[in-house]
Amino acid sequence: MADRFPESLAEGRDIDELAIDTIRTLAIDAVQKANSGHPGMPLGAAPMAHVLWTRHLRFDPADPHWPDRDRFVLSAGHGSMLLYALLHLSGYGLTIHDLESFRQWGSKTPGHPEFGHTPGVETTTGPLGAGFSNAVGMAIAEAFLGATFNRPGHALVDHCTFVIAGDGDLMEGVSAEAASLAGHLGLGKLIVLHDDNHVTIEGGTDLAFTEDVGKRFEAYGWQVLTVEDGNDLAALDQALGAARSQAGKPSLVKVRTTIGYGSPHKAGTAECHGSPLGDDELRLTKEALGWPADLFFAVPKRVRAKYEEVAAGGAAARAGWEASLAKYKEAHPDLARQWEDAMAGRLPDGWKEKLPIFAAGEKMATRSASGKVLNALAGVVPTLIGGSADLAPSNNTYLAGLGDFERGNRGGRNLRFGVREHAMGGILNGMAYHGGLFPFGGTFFIFTDYMRPAMRLAALSRLPVVFVLTHDSVALGEDGPTHQPVEHLASLRAMPRMTVIRPSDANETSLAWLAALERRDGPTALVLTRQNLPVLDRSVLGAAKGLLKGGYVVKDVKCARPSLILIATGSEVHVALEAAGVLATHGVGARVVALPSWEIFQVQSAAYRESVLPAQVKARVVIEAGSTFGWERYAGPEGAIIGIDHFGASAPGDVLYERFRITADNVVKKALALVG
Repeated sequence: MADRFPESLAEGRDIDELAIDTIRTLAIDAVQKANSGHPGMPLGAAPMAHVLWTRHLRFDPADPHWPDRDRFVLSAGHGSMLLYALLHLSGYGLTIHDLESFRQWGSKTPGHPEFGHTPGVETTTGPLGAGFSNAVGMAIAEAFLGATFNRPGHALVDHCTFVIAGDGDLMEGVSAEAASLAGHLGLGKLIVLHDDNHVTIEGGTDLAFTEDVGKRFEAYGWQVLTVEDGNDLAALDQALGAARSQAGKPSLVKVRTTIGYGSPHKAGTAECHGSPLGDDELRLTKEALGWPADLFFAVPKRVRAKYEEVAAGGAAARAGWEASLAKYKEAHPDLARQWEDAMAGRLPDGWKEKLPIFAAGEKMATRSASGKVLNALAGVVPTLIGGSADLAPSNNTYLAGLGDFERGNRGGRNLRFGVREHAMGGILNGMAYHGGLFPFGGTFFIFTDYMRPAMRLAALSRLPVVFVLTHDSVALGEDGPTHQPVEHLASLRAMPRMTVIRPSDANETSLAWLAALERRDGPTALVLTRQNLPVLDRSVLGAAKGLLKGGYVVKDVKCARPSLILIATGSEVHVALEAAGVLATHGVGARVVALPSWEIFQVQSAAYRESVLPAQVKARVVIEAGSTFGWERYAGPEGAIIGIDHFGASAPGDVLYERFRITADNVVKKALALVG
């Protein structure tokens, strides 16, 4: 490929222009070969990306996980071939064959960038605005880790987060939420390049987007810079330099570009946004760029040499950092060990001993127990950091005495997200993408409706984020159906790689946090009560550690095999226990099974699952104050399910349980009907 490019043609061109056109042609060749993709954005944004990657971005392809590298987020993930071309040229291991396999089965070059799938991809992007919010989380992580570990003369953490975002990214509400918080926090190492091409899928942005974006971001507290011509490399370089020198504010660099630049008939139009150029237009575009029309996936030797030089500079920077790390270890051995644990995602020795144990008979909401667990662990896990979307007193997510993360205190452990659930989720994801932290965030369970896109991306990307979701059922009471989750448990359980845990008492809640923090391959949703629940007496009931298997026998019968199984989660375990007591007076032996996590239970051995839910016992009653959808798996064809398949109402929680028949009396009635 490179040796096929006419070197006489390459020698006569400016190296930066040659490299930019290499990026452009690699992108449009890949889209054309796949007959699918987005050629317009790479054609227009290639100059800004090239200037960023060759003059400002600090990275080492030989070590994609170097902790102090600059982060690059392509929030406009539909332009993925722009990123893949850069990764190929920079030496991240993407081959020409990988580019030729764009959007094909098993390739390293999927339609939108996927974290963990392609070396050098820092975030999973595609849903617009998601990458923007992730970048805010990365910038927060950088600032917090710097404040936590840097010492005079020893700067382990000092890097920037760069973003390329399109018009669509800036239309999405999540980017507005995240940008507002970033400006409030003064995240000066966050720099967003706005690919301002004035085109959307439907046509010009003026169809629906006529605001002054610059003034909006200035109102958020950002520095706003403008590059009038996206092909002006000197202006791009100067703007990026000015952005890097602004320590007190994040920067938005508005770059006026032309979507589909170089395409004679499609440049500046929506036609080149999400469709291949076509064979004829591809040829004409290459000719307009001064590129041989009959060459595909061609890389001039001078361009390879240019990017090899950039990679070598990054390798030297990493080597210098590693030398600094060695000196840091000598000067601060204890901190160095904490640093290594943080970067490896390891929890410190002895952390489990800090998990509180609650006394039987005490009454406590699981949200309150969660808060006690969090505060007990905060002192031993120095990179446990998080907050709430303006609900910390209700979610019990505040870490007492550890301060707020803010402009004047980058080491604060409490994040004030404000009423910004979607941004909170995206920011938590960004913190997890960055690495080095154990991030958590809280809100009411009902407001996963606002945060679900970020939760899904956390699951897709296997991010170890803990979502603290309180007020878990109609039992929250008087706030009414707008605040009472019904379908939400079923919804989250349907999400691949999301682990949902709904503990039944304070001790299960403590172990739920253990399970959540030890999980490193995906997010965990802790679903917690508002109302107080008795702490179960484990001296006569199954041990709470059964939660770590997802399901276990809380109370069993004395005979060899029960005639009935009651299955419940959360607060309804107590309803099941009460019902079992009543059934005993009717001569019916009922086993009570707590099933706090379907996902954890399903990965246990078949033998263990059979020991908890023996297949021969067909009479089963499931009790959960939520949608019955999905419970057929455990109730079986002959079982009964007590739940709520309608919206709630405004009334005290105990009244609602009575009205909606989430009661021991109803369980007994259903059970007796099953056993005859």
